[in-house]
Amino acid sequence: MSRFVDRDSEMETLEREYRREEASFVVIYGRRRVGKTALINEFCKNKPALYYLATEESESQNRMAFHDMVADFLKTPLVSLASFERWDDLFALLAEAATPEERLVIVIDEFQYLGKANKAFPSIFQRIWDTLLSRSNVMVILCGSLVTLMSAQVLNYESPLYGRRTAQIHMRPLPFRFYGDFFENKNRRELVEFYSVTGGVPKYIELFEDELDVYRAISRNVLNPDSFLFDEPTFLLQKEVSEIGSYFSIIKAIAAGNQKAGAIATRLEVPQTHLSRYLKTLIALDMIEREVPVTERNPENSKKSLYRLKDNFLQFWFQFVQPGLSYLESGHAEMVLDRLKRSFIDRHVAYVYEDICRARLWDLSAQGEVPVFLEKVGRWWDASDGEIDVVGLSEVDNAIVLGECKFKNAPIGVDVLTALEEKGRRVAWSASDRAEYYVLFSISGFSDALREIAEQRPNVILVD
Repeated sequence: MSRFVDRDSEMETLEREYRREEASFVVIYGRRRVGKTALINEFCKNKPALYYLATEESESQNRMAFHDMVADFLKTPLVSLASFERWDDLFALLAEAATPEERLVIVIDEFQYLGKANKAFPSIFQRIWDTLLSRSNVMVILCGSLVTLMSAQVLNYESPLYGRRTAQIHMRPLPFRFYGDFFENKNRRELVEFYSVTGGVPKYIELFEDELDVYRAISRNVLNPDSFLFDEPTFLLQKEVSEIGSYFSIIKAIAAGNQKAGAIATRLEVPQTHLSRYLKTLIALDMIEREVPVTERNPENSKKSLYRLKDNFLQFWFQFVQPGLSYLESGHAEMVLDRLKRSFIDRHVAYVYEDICRARLWDLSAQGEVPVFLEKVGRWWDASDGEIDVVGLSEVDNAIVLGECKFKNAPIGVDVLTALEEKGRRVAWSASDRAEYYVLFSISGFSDALREIAEQRPNVILVD
């Protein structure tokens, strides 16, 4: 991928830390392939920086490799010939190399492998920071892609390094609004289709960038047993959790439409209490999310909670690829692709489009196109199967925004607005005196009759 897109906020944080008068300690973490290393490389351009990528080898092997990196960076023959038995001595050399005039950036990527090789390493690095690096003109960046290990070793209260960091960056997939920067020749419908599979993960986007259409991209880069995306979910889980079978089964059950904890437990034939720790871990890994109706006053205690896959690629893979693995491995990819084409839009893309519209509502509010200061945006549903795709709430303006999303091949008409108004009457939130706005999202535009109504009614907003 030749372009470095977005990440303005993350880059601003790094630059601010680089300009600190004191030493800085930044932690960057997030799932694999999300662009952490690309961000670091972009930031380190034209700066004196030592970048070390830790491996899953033993601590001594990592220390020897780090020794070689330090020797090459300092360009001192005596360092390369000397033997170093302690990490402290290597970092002392780097601390001395940092001058008052020029700050040195020290990057340790995949830091969690050092703590995995030696459980005491976070304590060792705490000592190194406290006695050496914190007193020098350095910027330390610890980066990791195994979220559970990075949390335990660096971020959690129990970690020896807790309280040392001066900033932290949780890298997440790129928002949909930047997809036009990657796929310059695609229309909005095509962009949504590509996003529904790649989900904002830069490495996935790179594979799809030069493909003519989404089905060709899927065929070559996902359904192909030689592609790394073919078994990507298994790889991601293997790196993060030990009981991969249990987590795999839970994700599979959710992808199949079992969104209530009770339904998941029934599908897996286990007690519901057995699921709690697995669900919490998957939430921490940004793979799933717990969702409640946006109008709930106490979300944490709500009994209306649903679990859904947060990752577009995981949802796509478990819905369309996993059921056809045997066909794919036996050379019948066309059969799986034909089945996928029949329901790809209705069963997958249309739901991803709803997520895009919810994110878009924040933009519309910030730009003043929806004249409401929003505090919450989400979905709404009730026990009688009533559901509204997009709902925004504003306590300060005593206003509610009700939205409908349609990923259809034809313009939508007045009937969609009428149905939304009817459903809106069932939403009890501040029902007596609230201001109401209706936002209709359509990938294929709107009928002339609906456009006329929107021109006459300021509280009806059309977004295509």
